[in-house]
Amino acid sequence: MKLDRKGIRFNLWLFYLLFAIAIVVMLGFLQVLLIKPYYRNTKKETVRHVLDKIETYVIEQNTPNTMDQAFQVSVDNNVCVAVYNDAGHLVYDADSLGSGCVFNAPSSITKKTDLNFQDGMALKEFVDESSGECSIDVLNTKTNQEMIVYGKKIEANLGNYYIYVNSPLEPIDSIVSFYTNQYFIYTLIVMVAASLISIFLSNSLTKPIVLMQQEANKLAKADYSAKFDGGSFTETKELAKTLNESNEKLSKIEELRKDLIANVSHDIKTPLTSIKAYAEMIIDISGENKEMREEHLRVIIDEANYLDHLVNDMSELSKMQSGNYVLQCCNFDLTTTVKQVLSLNQVLIEQGGLQVVLELEEDVYVYGDPIKLKQVIYNYLSNAIKHTAKGKSITLRLFHVNEDCVRFEVLDEGEGIAKEDLPYIWDRYQKSSRSFSRSLTSTGLGLSIVKAILDTHHARYGVLSKVGEGSLFYFELDRNELEDMDAN
Repeated sequence: MKLDRKGIRFNLWLFYLLFAIAIVVMLGFLQVLLIKPYYRNTKKETVRHVLDKIETYVIEQNTPNTMDQAFQVSVDNNVCVAVYNDAGHLVYDADSLGSGCVFNAPSSITKKTDLNFQDGMALKEFVDESSGECSIDVLNTKTNQEMIVYGKKIEANLGNYYIYVNSPLEPIDSIVSFYTNQYFIYTLIVMVAASLISIFLSNSLTKPIVLMQQEANKLAKADYSAKFDGGSFTETKELAKTLNESNEKLSKIEELRKDLIANVSHDIKTPLTSIKAYAEMIIDISGENKEMREEHLRVIIDEANYLDHLVNDMSELSKMQSGNYVLQCCNFDLTTTVKQVLSLNQVLIEQGGLQVVLELEEDVYVYGDPIKLKQVIYNYLSNAIKHTAKGKSITLRLFHVNEDCVRFEVLDEGEGIAKEDLPYIWDRYQKSSRSFSRSLTSTGLGLSIVKAILDTHHARYGVLSKVGEGSLFYFELDRNELEDMDAN
């Protein structure tokens, strides 16, 4: 596979690797930089602790075995000790360093000071000048080893004493050298481990993205069989879910597009065919027969009117769905509007042998476009009339859900709508088991226009239906919502 230097996988791997190297380098630098002063300070604290112990033994020197214990402390801690009195005379010493001890022959020591470590009085004066406690660094020329001498004045019952402890500071250089060698080995191990971990992490993260990109290429070629898998990460799972939903919707839109072209072509072609046929009949057959000619002309006019309605409905639907339509809102009595719509459909109700039950609250005022809401009620009622058999009933309800919400319902005892068709009935060209036969009085775009009008009013609407038992279409208007929007 070709390496993509701008890809997520490569950049994640590079980022993790460089991050791990940077951490290791920073830690190594700090360790090398700080290990020497840290070791020196630790060693000085150790020497001081040894001095404090020996101080206790010197003060308690009359106690049996105390000086033996002091000697054991010096051996255990690899130091040499010298104790002088006020007169500068050596009263006690303990040596576990041999020739490396500064209190031995001076020829073995190159001092970083002019102080003579074999002169008890010189040591005493130096400690007194240092407020009773001092620390001096020296260099052993035999071992080429740095050392520390720690001195302190103590006051005992039998007089003042001066205790000096000498300890090597090595192996500073050997420790640093050892650590440096080990550090390069550790760095190599960390680089390999970081590289492997970063490859694993980058593959885990990018694999679902790469697979989704491959599926997206299918989708770009209108292959709606694409399935998106988001892997184990929440974000990629959500992305895959969104893409799958989009794929499903695009598939339906594509199906709808095909149905739209077929249905629109049919809706326009059918009346045009009738117009052409009846025009030819007038020329060939009924030209001299007034009665037959008028009948044929009436069919042509009806078909032309249907085409005019179809174009107007399509134009209105397009305008409503574009969001550019401006409602002409006002406060009006919805109860009166429902009764007006019922009156307009009274002839069809009587012809269909239907019974209408009214459950209307009086003086139900709403804020909206009265003409458009009247159109919604008209479509609800006309659909109920069209799909309800003779002898059945239709119920119209209008009531307050609460102080600020009004609900209108049309309940019929018609054929009902299949459950799988319910989400799509607002789309004129969605395939459905419900009959939408062509009528010269209706273009079939009614529910699509209803949806657009109610969406513009920010109303809630829907349908409840069961095959063989009828349907209930409804909408709910919030009294203050449009008023608040207009005010803004």
